Amino acid sequence: MRSCRPLAVALLLGFSASCLDDGPEFPYGMTEVSYPAGLGQLPSHSNRDPAALIEVKGGGLALIDGDGDGDLDLFLPACGGSVTDPDMSSGGRYMENLGRLKFRDATKASGLSFSRWSFGTAVGDVNGDGLDDLFVCAHGPNSLFLQQAGGGFHDASASSGLAQTSAWSAAASFGDLDGDGDLDLYIANYVQFDPESLPKPMMFRGAEVFGGPLGLSAEPDEVYLNEGDGSFVPASLGFAAVKAAYGLGVVSADFDGDGTLEVFVGNDSGPNFFFQRGADGSFSENGLTSGIAFDENGLGQATMGIALGDVNRDGRPDVFTTNFMGDRNTLHLNLGDLFFDDATRRWGLGQISVPYLGWATTFLDMDCDGTQELLVFNGHVYGETICRQQGWSQRQPALLFRQVENRFEPIHAAEAGDWVQQQGIERGAVCADLDRDGDLDLVVRDLTGSVRLLRNDAAPGRGILLSLQQPGSMNRRAIGSRVALLGGPRPQYRWITSSGTYQSANAQEAQFGTGSHKGPFQAEVTWPDGSSERFPALMPGMNFVLVRGSGE
Repeated sequence: MRSCRPLAVALLLGFSASCLDDGPEFPYGMTEVSYPAGLGQLPSHSNRDPAALIEVKGGGLALIDGDGDGDLDLFLPACGGSVTDPDMSSGGRYMENLGRLKFRDATKASGLSFSRWSFGTAVGDVNGDGLDDLFVCAHGPNSLFLQQAGGGFHDASASSGLAQTSAWSAAASFGDLDGDGDLDLYIANYVQFDPESLPKPMMFRGAEVFGGPLGLSAEPDEVYLNEGDGSFVPASLGFAAVKAAYGLGVVSADFDGDGTLEVFVGNDSGPNFFFQRGADGSFSENGLTSGIAFDENGLGQATMGIALGDVNRDGRPDVFTTNFMGDRNTLHLNLGDLFFDDATRRWGLGQISVPYLGWATTFLDMDCDGTQELLVFNGHVYGETICRQQGWSQRQPALLFRQVENRFEPIHAAEAGDWVQQQGIERGAVCADLDRDGDLDLVVRDLTGSVRLLRNDAAPGRGILLSLQQPGSMNRRAIGSRVALLGGPRPQYRWITSSGTYQSANAQEAQFGTGSHKGPFQAEVTWPDGSSERFPALMPGMNFVLVRGSGE
C-alpha cells in the first residue's frame, strides 16, 4: 500500500483551463506581491551608510511550519541594525502564512520575538516530536526555539546546551553527522568583534572603509551532537583540529551518495572547508585535496552564498558560491569520489559576476520546464556615499541564468520581467511553493530589512512538489536525503537540506518541473542512511507526501 497516492489526490492543485491555454507573458516572470501579502508593510530602517562590519552581514530568512498547519511560515532575524542605535534594526518577527500568499504578524503569540544581533537560521525537528524547531545564529549566545504542541515556541537555548558560545555565529546547518538518526548541528562562526570597540578603518581600492574581516581574529566553528532528546554536547569527531576561519555559510549533504553526510563551509577571505567522514566515524577537513577550498587559480575567495544543484546531470550535487566584487562567483563540479573541479569559465559564469557583490543564490526551475535556472541576488557592503565616490553601485540587480547544454546564459528583463533588474542591497532569500500552485515563489530580504515576495507566474500544472516523512524518526523530514524524479526526458535531482542560499533556511521539499510531459513519473528517494525507495504513479500538477516504507 502506497500512502503517497491517497495523499496526492487530497492535495491535488486547482487551476483553471484558461490559465493553461495562455502561458505567462514572461516565461521566467515573477510578480511582486509584497504589500498585498502583508510583507511590504514591515518596518525597515532608512538607507544610511553602514559604520561597522556587523551592520552589513545579516539579512537571513527561515521558512518553517511554525503552527503545524502544513504550510510554510516565515521567520525574519533582526537585520541591519546600527552600532550607535540598536533600535534601528528590523526583524525578529514571525509571519504566519494564512494561505493564498497572505501573511500576518504573529510574533507576540509565537514566542519568537528576537531583537539581538542575529544572522543565519536552520530548521529541523531536534527532539523528535514531529514539529519543526528553529535555531538562530547571533552575536553572543545563540538561540534554539522548540515548537510546542499547543502552539508557539519555547526558548530552549540554555537547557539544550546551545547557548554556551559567545562567538559571532553566522550560519548553521542541521544534519545527522554521527549516523545515529537524529539531527546534529554545525555552526559556522565569523570574527571576534566588539560593537562597542570598533576596529580601525581600512583601505579598499583607494577608499577608506570600516574595518574587517581582514585584520580581525577568526572565530573557530562549533559542532554539537544531539543526545537524542534535543539536548546537545560538543562534538569530538575531528572538527576541533581545524584552524579558525571567517565562516559565513554552511550546508550538510551527502556529496558522494554513500549514506553519510559531508559538510561544506563557505569562508570569507580564505579557503573553504570540506569535511569528510571516515570509516571510524571521525571527520577530516579535505578542502584542499578535494579541490573545493580554492578557485581554479588556487586563491581563496570571499564566499557568501551557497547553492547545490546537479548542473551536469550525473546525480551528484555541484556547488555554486557567490563572492565579493572584483572576483567571480564560482561553480565547482562534483567529479565523484569527493573531488571537485572549478568549471566557472567553461560554463559561462566567469566575468559576468565581477562587477557585483553576491549574496543569496539558488537553483530553481522557474518556468517548470525540467531544467533549473540559476539565480543570484547582489548588493554592496559599503554605503552609498563611498560607492558613489568610487563609481560602484551599492544597489545592484539580480543575475538570472538559464542552462543550455553545458553553459549558462543570462536571462534579461525582456524574458523575465522588470523584477530581475530591480536594484537593491539584497542579502538572504528563500524559495518555496508558497501558494501551492506547483511552481516556486521567492522571498528576498534587503539589508534595510525590507522584504519582497515574488509570486511565480509559470503556467500551472507543470510541476510536482514532493515532501518526505520518516514516521517515528528523530529526523522526520529526512534532512540529508536525495530525491530523484524519473520518467521525463532525463532524471532530475534535489537535495533536502536545512540551510542554504545565504544565512537562510529553505523549504525542506523538492519541486520538479515537468514541462509538456504528462507522466506518470516516479520518485526515487535515497534516505539519509543511504537506502533507496521508489514511489510510482506521480502526476504533474499534484503535491505528494512520500512516507518511508510505503514505496517500492
